[in-house]
This record gives sequence, C-alpha cells and structure tokens, in this order.
Amino acid sequence: MTRTTPAAATVTGTVGVVGAGTMGAGIAQVAAAAGHQVVLFDTAPGAAEAAADRVRRRVDRLAASGKTDLGGGDLQLTTADDLAELAGAGLVIEAVVEDLTVKRQVFSALEHVVGDACLLASNTSSLSPTALGAALRQPRRLLGLHFFNPVPAMALVEVVPGLATDPAAVEAAAALVRSWGKTVVVSTASPGFIVNRVARPFYAEAWRVVGEQAAAATTVDAVLTRGAGFRMGPFALMDLIGHDVNLAVSRQVWTAFGHDPRFEPSLGQQALVDAGWLGRKTGRGVYDHGDDRRPPDPKASPAAPAPARVVEHGRSGLGHLLARSEVTVERASSGAAGPDRSVAPGIAGWEVAGAASVDDAAPGWVELPAGARLMLSHGTTAAAAAARQRRPVVVVDRTAEEASATCVAVSDGCPPAAAAEAVGLLQAAGLDVFEVGDTPGLIATRTVAMLVNLAVDALGAGVASAADIDTAMQLGTNYPLGPLAWGDLWGPATVVAILDAMQAVYADGRYRPSPLLRRRALTGRPLAEEIP
Repeated sequence: MTRTTPAAATVTGTVGVVGAGTMGAGIAQVAAAAGHQVVLFDTAPGAAEAAADRVRRRVDRLAASGKTDLGGGDLQLTTADDLAELAGAGLVIEAVVEDLTVKRQVFSALEHVVGDACLLASNTSSLSPTALGAALRQPRRLLGLHFFNPVPAMALVEVVPGLATDPAAVEAAAALVRSWGKTVVVSTASPGFIVNRVARPFYAEAWRVVGEQAAAATTVDAVLTRGAGFRMGPFALMDLIGHDVNLAVSRQVWTAFGHDPRFEPSLGQQALVDAGWLGRKTGRGVYDHGDDRRPPDPKASPAAPAPARVVEHGRSGLGHLLARSEVTVERASSGAAGPDRSVAPGIAGWEVAGAASVDDAAPGWVELPAGARLMLSHGTTAAAAAARQRRPVVVVDRTAEEASATCVAVSDGCPPAAAAEAVGLLQAAGLDVFEVGDTPGLIATRTVAMLVNLAVDALGAGVASAADIDTAMQLGTNYPLGPLAWGDLWGPATVVAILDAMQAVYADGRYRPSPLLRRRALTGRPLAEEIP
C-alpha cells in the first residue's frame, strides 16, 4: 500500500477553516492575506458569511491606515455551506469549541471529504492532538496549530504533533505558518503545551494572594505591571480573556496532571464563573467594566520621609534602589552581615538544598536608622525573617530595574517609624509602595519564581527546547523576559531558595522545585542551556 506523505507543496493551495468564531475568522484573515484561497465553514447558518464580511472590513481598515496594500475585496476568501466544499484543500484548520468530542466529530467528518495528502490541524489550546487523532484512519496527518488571540496581531503559533503525527507533516505545517509571518515553536502533546502549561502561576499566584487577603486585585496588577514589567496584570488579563475560558484551561491542565497542586484552579475564579461575571464580555469580572469604566487605582502608601543615611550589610540586592534614592549609603565592614545563627535555626524556609542557607544566596540587608532591617524577598515571611534576625524586618518585593512600583510586608511588632523609613527610602527611589499582608514571596517574587519553576519543569520533561520555551512565553503572553532567562538573571540557587521557603510554609507540594532546577542550582549550569 502506498502512503501519501504530506509535504510543503500540498499546503500551498486552498486552506480550509472550520469554525467562524473569533479564532477561525482570525486564522482565515491571516491565511488569505498571505495569498491563499481560503474557504471558511461553520455549521451555524450565516455565521461564515458574517465572519468573512468582518474580515474584509477589518482588512479595508488596515488598508486605509496604510498597514497593508490589500483591500478586503482582494482577499481570496469564500464561504462554504457543506464540508464537501473543502475536498480540494491542502490544509484544513479546525477552530471550533474546545471540546474533545466535538473536535473528534469534525475530524471524522473531514477525513471522509479531503484527499489523503491534506493536512488536518486543530487550533486547540490544551487538548492533545494524540487524543484528537486516535480514531482517525490516518492520524499521521493531524497535528495542533495553536494560534493566539487576536490571530492577526499575535506572532506566535505552537506546532504540536501527536504521537502518530508524521514528521513531514510537522515540517510542512511549520513552513507554511512561517510563510504567513508567524514565529513557530514546537511542543510535545503535553497538557497545556508550552504557554498554557508554564503560564498557570501567573493567574494562580494572584488568586492565592487575594484569597489570603494579603492584597487587593488592583494592587496585584499594579505590582506585576509597574514593578515586574508584565504588560498586563493577571486580573485585568483574565477579565480580557474571559474567566470561563481561563478557568476551563486551568481545569483541563490540572486534571491532565492528576490534580497536581501546581496547577490547582482558584475557588475565587470559580465563584465568578458561577455568578456569570466572566469579564469584559459580560461587563463584569474581577472589575466592573460597565460604561467603559477602568479598574480603580490601587491605594499606595502615603508619602513618607526618606532616612538621611542607611547602612548596607553584605549583598542586599537592593543596590539599584539605593542608587536611585540618592540616600547616603554606608557599607558595613566584611563579617558584619549574616543572621544570628544561634536564634531559631529551625525557622521554616531558611535551609536550602545545595547551600548552607538562604543567606548564601542573598546574605545582606539594609539597616535603617530606627533599627529595622530592609531585606529583599527570598520567599519567607517578614515574621520568619524577623525571628531569624532578632530585629524588626521589612521585606521588599523584587522589581525590574526600571520599576515604578513595589510592595512590602512588615513584620509583626515593627515600629511604625521604622516601617515609614523603609517606605520613604523606596519612594525616594521613585517607587509607589504598596503595603501588603505578610504572605510568603509577596507578589512578584512568588509569581516569577513559579513561572521559572514550571518553565524548567517543562524543559526537563522534554516539552520543548529552552529557546522555544522562552520565545513562546515572550510572544504568546508578552512577558518582559523568557522565564528561563529570568531564572538565570536571578540565579537558579536564588529561585530554589524562594521555592523551598514557600514550600516550607504551605507544605502542599505546590512550590516544590523542579528536579532540573535543583540540579542546575547545584551545578551552576544556566537554566536556558539546552539539555544534550
């Protein structure tokens, strides 16, 4: 029996798109703009025609603004009333509801229509192409092509082969999508692929901080955007995506990983979905979007005077903020830094595999005139740090160099004057300061550490190459850095220290460091280094 192997030449002609919703219409626009004859099909009467009209109007607007030479009338975009009209396609992309049964039915029907050389692709965001193709006569020609919304604007496409997918089909699909101007990353058919697997903590940690009443949603969004450099805060982004969509992906990934606590969905988000508060599309989510309202401004700490001078002990990690504050900084003599190891040696979170203690990763602090110590977050609480140091402690969240905001947690019993000095110092560095509850890892520290951890875990599991993981997270989610590069910036040992400190507090398995992360912390090898 002769098998027809899909090749690049078989996908240079007609492209079929099944499903005329937002994603399907976006895919049709991109393919048609690249010069392909595109046939758009939807089972709902009139849906394909309406979507095609929207695409043409959208392209006309782009042409009017000088962003394309094409007009909507130049597109080779037609619609079909019957799947049989896709018989001559070289590629058919399914973009229907994210339901395994429904998608399988679509592909089963398509297999009876298209030729043997036609590639079949699913725009699934988390369902396995292996499962989608399992019942087909020719599963070798089916793969995932995960576009991101809005399709015309987002550069990334995840190419996801199933276990049975022919490598030639992967090469052909990747070459075609690149010719459409997209950046391709290749992922195994692991739950969530790259982006939806690695990105879960961006949402989950935000929900946990709010659930612990450590901070309001507006504060979380402000700290992660203005402090850590993310394009959008998690709550604003979930309101944009839709809480029903975001929660469904979280549940799919969590279920696929056997209810691993690293991927556990939020009860708070479930409550929003139950209430029908799905975000912008319903006018209400975490925030009220009625009448074009904007989320309320977070409440920053009132202005406080900066201390005239401070003393830096060891490597505090706060040097860039001290320089920006223009406060006089004295350096303690060597040997002055280091905690009093005779006190509370068993405080959870301070012992780190591969190092003597967290202090080996960041041993320093800034001594404030009133006697408190300002320390960079390493995952422990301010209370635990104060018990260890036998001093009042103010813990400050990690920030990007160009940050305009941060958050702090103050240990119990810290004198108000000492806390005000810490706030004043950070304000003198040009930061809005948000005082939050004493939660482990604060906001940015815990979020980034978990993103790094899941990225390294994906690398260790062979989900994708290190380069593709970082590319996917920057292009697919607009992160300021790829998580592996971010982990190398902080240092693998520091990330392990943060996670160990948090795991010691929560003891639920959620913050366990990836074995590869711990190994690279011990060996000093970069996280972004490919596995041989």
